[in-house]
Amino acid sequence: MSKEDAIEFDGVVTEVLPGGLFRVETDAGHEVLAHIAGKMRKYRIRVVLGDQVQVAVSPYDPKRGRIVFRKK
Repeated sequence: MSKEDAIEFDGVVTEVLPGGLFRVETDAGHEVLAHIAGKMRKYRIRVVLGDQVQVAVSPYDPKRGRIVFRKK
């Protein structure tokens, strides 16, 4: 599976967890455990509680994903 095979959802960060993990509630009603994607870490984009984000979720494990974009 490559990064292009991921399914993307919009959602809101509902909980900040230790170890760089975030709990995201998607607009579709799913709850995803997500970490920040590499490009966001590289450019030091901060994600805080209540942020609107875009999450890329693997079709093999829909409970885990990567935060790929933080909306303004």
